[in-house]
Amino acid sequence: MTRTFVFATDLSAENRAGFARALRLAYTHNAHLDVLYVLDPHLPHRLLQTVEQAINEDIGATLTDIREDYALEAPKTVVQTVTGEPHVEIARKAHEEQARLIVLGMHRKRGQKALLAGTTLMRVVRNAPCPVVITQYTPTQPWQHIVIPVDACLSARHMLKQTLSHFPDAKLTLLHAWTVPGEEALGSEVTFAQWREQEVARLREALKHQIDELVRELDDAPDIELVLEPGTPCEVTQDYIRYHSPDLAVMSSRSQPFHSSQLTQALLSEPHCDLMLCRAW
Repeated sequence: MTRTFVFATDLSAENRAGFARALRLAYTHNAHLDVLYVLDPHLPHRLLQTVEQAINEDIGATLTDIREDYALEAPKTVVQTVTGEPHVEIARKAHEEQARLIVLGMHRKRGQKALLAGTTLMRVVRNAPCPVVITQYTPTQPWQHIVIPVDACLSARHMLKQTLSHFPDAKLTLLHAWTVPGEEALGSEVTFAQWREQEVARLREALKHQIDELVRELDDAPDIELVLEPGTPCEVTQDYIRYHSPDLAVMSSRSQPFHSSQLTQALLSEPHCDLMLCRAW
């Protein structure tokens, strides 16, 4: 069965890198690319045909420009305009086409975490049946280094499988942030330091065992680096991305409606790499 990726555009400048990344991904995976623009349902009916024609021409011209700018091959592409609420129509399209990925450009509210909740981007993430790629960086090459923050139980198993299925040749780093009780009060004591080292070693072995089990289930799995750092998930992940400059961070969108983690909000508010958000299961 041919893969289908959905790219939703609003024709803004922020979407240009997303469009280019969608083209690269679709070509690399030999996938169909469905380019979707959602029209305002409140437009006067007499204007719809004119607006729709102008949008299709604009998308076609942008597609040609991007392919020339980035020297990208053309995947099989379908351009479609629909009328409705953007997040509803994007999710509907992904369901109808059994899409493997949705690709979006980065939102325009960077640095304003409190304003993320009502954006089309966050609404798509909550309703998407497949991973959502959010990109703003020039796609000069395939993603080569991908970081996946994980918890102690490796509930990111689904995220890891999704990542490996889409990007099997990338270097993968699983990043775990850890804290232990008593650090503030006893951190300078020798006996506490010894106990802390033992606990972290035990945690590393437990995570490594679960990773090894998962890798045995997969064909041709790459080497996976496991990194443990002290601190909160937000601090550790943001610091790692700043200092190591991965191309892509893969996050869980969780399964609770109308909820996104503090870490996800932080990375979307101040993105230092492209992001992919997956369901936790």
